[in-house]
Amino acid sequence: MAIVSMNTNRIVTDVPMDDQTDSWPPRVIGPDGEPLTIADLPPPKTTRWVIRRKAQVVSAVRGGLISLDEACRRYVLSVEEFLSWQQAIDRHGLPGLRTTRLQTYRDAERDVEGLTETNSVPGGYAPGRVE
Repeated sequence: MAIVSMNTNRIVTDVPMDDQTDSWPPRVIGPDGEPLTIADLPPPKTTRWVIRRKAQVVSAVRGGLISLDEACRRYVLSVEEFLSWQQAIDRHGLPGLRTTRLQTYRDAERDVEGLTETNSVPGGYAPGRVE
């Protein structure tokens, strides 16, 4: 089975399924391409969510190390919050997990979709609009 790094989208290792069942403790490939075990995950009472910790939890769920329900229970997360982390990684890579970047990315997506404030008022006043 090939394991793909989230950082580089390259195959990190190609391990036969038979060899994976013998590994203990259970592990998956983390966001940095290194093995990730339950012991490596953030502590259950984590309140400060830096990029690395969010990415570790997403990797653990995606790799089957813990379930989505277990992650949400363990870290007191809503399913929506976890899914937003996963979507941020899918769309923008690890930098997308920065809370300071969320608004920038949301604005950029709205611009692409044509949903900016300047487009919502045809011919009318819109802040920042140059005529």
